Amino acid sequence: MAEGLHKGDRVSWNTSQGRTRGRIVERRTSDFEFADQHFTASSEEPAFIVESEKSGDRAAHQGSALRKLKS
Repeated sequence: MAEGLHKGDRVSWNTSQGRTRGRIVERRTSDFEFADQHFTASSEEPAFIVESEKSGDRAAHQGSALRKLKS
C-alpha cells in the first residue's frame, strides 16, 4: 500500500483512542529518529510523518499502518 501513498494524501490510522485522520506531511526512505523512537525505512518500505486533523500533532508510521482516504 505504501507505494500508493504520497505527501498531501489524506489517511487514517489506529491510535489507542481509536481511528484518527490526517494528512501525510513527509515520506521517509531511510532510517530516522522521531519523538525519541527509531524508525526503519527504505525506498521499498517507506515510513511517513502524518499530521492529525483534530489535534495537529505529528506521528511517524509505516505505510502498512495507514489507509488512504478519499480527499
